[in-house]
Amino acid sequence: MQLAFVASKKVGNAVKRARAKRKLRALILNFEKKIKTGKYIFVTKENILENSHKELEKDFKYAMKKLDLFK
Repeated sequence: MQLAFVASKKVGNAVKRARAKRKLRALILNFEKKIKTGKYIFVTKENILENSHKELEKDFKYAMKKLDLFK
């Protein structure tokens, strides 16, 4: 599985963009074995730093099920 994480300048300065990408990487590690193999690009949005890990996890599960990307 190949992954890419992108954060635009709308997220904030370099420190905030790096933190947003780290949050996404940590989230992916929880679901790594459940996701179908492929190439994925994850784009952070402006409010990612405001949401808790549980909220992000819930939204991630919903999106992955909606896109049928779980094994």
